[in-house]
Formats: sequence, C-alpha cells, structure tokens
Amino acid sequence: SSLSSCSFVGEAWAKSLIHRRSDTLKVRASELADKMVSLHDIKPVLSSRYLVKGWLDRSALSVVYGASNVGKTFFAIDLAFHIAAARDWHGHKVPNKSRHAGPVVYVACEGGQGLNNRFAAIRLNDAALAAAAEPNFMLLPTILDLCGCNDAAALIGAIENHCNSPSLIIIDTLAMAFGGGDENTAKDMGLFIANCTRLRAETGAHVMVIHHSGKDTSKGARGSGSLRAAADSEIELNHSGGVITATDRKQRDKKKGNVFSYKLQSVFLGNDEDGDAVTSAVVEITEPLKKGTQLRGQLLIANLALEDALAAHGQTKPDEGQSDHRKWVSVEKWSEHCNRRGLSNGGSASAARTAFHRAKNRLQEKGIVQFHGDYVAWTSAGE
Repeated sequence: SSLSSCSFVGEAWAKSLIHRRSDTLKVRASELADKMVSLHDIKPVLSSRYLVKGWLDRSALSVVYGASNVGKTFFAIDLAFHIAAARDWHGHKVPNKSRHAGPVVYVACEGGQGLNNRFAAIRLNDAALAAAAEPNFMLLPTILDLCGCNDAAALIGAIENHCNSPSLIIIDTLAMAFGGGDENTAKDMGLFIANCTRLRAETGAHVMVIHHSGKDTSKGARGSGSLRAAADSEIELNHSGGVITATDRKQRDKKKGNVFSYKLQSVFLGNDEDGDAVTSAVVEITEPLKKGTQLRGQLLIANLALEDALAAHGQTKPDEGQSDHRKWVSVEKWSEHCNRRGLSNGGSASAARTAFHRAKNRLQEKGIVQFHGDYVAWTSAGE
C-alpha cells in the first residue's frame, strides 16, 4: 500500500514538472515570437552611435594593446580627457553633452604616482582641456578581479554612487584586473568578457581594456583569442624611434585602418627634494611614419630595446671620430636589453644570439639603425 502511494506521488510530481516546463517553454516561445522582425520592417540605421567617430562606438568593447612601455596609458589618458571634456580628439568628433556625452571612469589597476604626474602634465600643457574634463573624470586606483563574481557588480554600484550614465570605463590593465585567472584559457577569458559585457549593459558605457601584446607582437594581444572575437574595436600601438602609431586592427561595424601617430612631449613638473627635475609627458600629434618604417614582431621588440639602452647608457660620441650629436650605445648593451625584453622565444643563449643578430641586421637593412665600430644609433628614419 505504501509503495503504491509513493508511486502515485512520484507520478504526480513528474507530471507537474512536465507541465511547468511546458508552460515555461510556451512563455519563452512567446517572448521570441515578439522579437521576430519581418524583412519589410528592417530599415537602415543612419544615426551614428560614435564615442570617438571612426574609432569607438558607445556601449561597445575595445582593446588597446601593445608592447610594454609603448605608451598605452598615455594614449588612453589623452583619449579619456578629450571625451570627459566633450572635445574632439585630434580631428575626430566626440559627442557633446546634448549627444550622450558622459563621465569617464578610469580604473587604474597598476596605480603609482606616475599616473598623478601624467594628469598634472595635461593640466600644465592644456589647462582648458583639463578644466573642461575635471567635472566628468573619475579615477579609481585599485586592483579589480573581473574574473570573479563580485567586482563587476561592485564597480557598477560604485559608479552609480558617483555619476550617472558614464560614457567610458577604462580598465588599465587586463592583467591587473584578471584576479587568479589564466589569460590563455578561453574559460577564464570568457568570465572576464562576461563581466565587461555586464559593465556595458548596466551602465551604457563603452568599456576599453588596456592590454599587452605577447612576445611575438605580430600575433596581436596576449592570451586567449576569445577577447579579440568579443571586441568591437581593437587598437594596436607600435613604436619606432620617437613616434608611436595607433592603428585600429578591428572595427566590427565600420571600416578599419585608421592611423593616429603621436610623440610623447616632455613636460616639466618641478624639482624633487634633491633639486632634480621631475617630468612627465603628454601626447603630441605628429606625422605618420612611412609604411616601410613601421615595425612589428621581433623588430619592434629590438627597436624598443634599443630605446631602453639609449636611455640608460647612450652617449653623444662613441669616439673622437664621430662628430654628430645623436646618442650612441654599445651593441653589447643593446643585446642585453633585447634579452630583458624577451626578444627570443627560445630558452638558450644560442637562440638569443641568433634572434638578436637577425633583428640587428634587418633593422640595418631597413635603414632604422647604423653602426660605428661597436656602437649603434638610430638613423634619421629611426628617430
């Protein structure tokens, strides 16, 4: 008797579950049916949703990437100040307040006093831009975990407490906002992308992620390719001599290939306690490099390493026989800095020597560098 009773209850529960599932499917089917649009009703969208015309759209996701110390943060800050000030960005339209312009939230996960100095440099270089941006610029200097479940919601709540309808959220950098995740796995990158999507959906802001390229910069941004697939815009920064070139490598809904070239103009901020000058830099637009001088992959790494070596060990004359005023550095020091930047993917000293020799010769063939004995300098093309 008890067994038959249990059987009856089990059957009733199963029927009830099937009925509830059926009702849920009917509701979902009705929702999907309401979303269907006939071809006749599909019209062109002529209104633009740009944040920076030709470069960034509102409520989208972008990735700005490049090698270490290529100038990614300077680029992002310059862009952020122009958007916060509702001022066109070097000839590219930015919406004004009547056209959806809104506050900018800069999440500085790497922090450091250098960021404060970069803001101060903008104030000294362009006081009007800084004054216009100030009411609409929020800095959040902290590490986030956008691979986890809580920080995206917490960031949304913090933004809602301080400003309404932000136009741009910058995450600088992905590595410092990735928690304990692994950038190379699609699963962890998927969690990061999902949180960026949530930020976009709940705030209406464009989310810009600052990221690093891998050791082989020709392969694009570091880590899982699912980030590139999810991004609406992808901007690569390259450096040759003193010129940094931003190139949009991906645009989901518009023509790609925009190029923005700039130099970092030094700005004197004051003197430290020892009387030494304290400087930072601002973005200064310049002429694009000739196509043949733009470098990628190992050539870019070698050229950046030469810049490091010149900054640390450069001298105006390698010997009395050289009379120009360019900085020169020993080939040995250049090679050391190439090793620090990981020019070679191989683990042996032989592989490192081979990679350096190849890159050194290719840069000479391109007219980027020249040699004088055991010293190297940029040519006018490299500078």
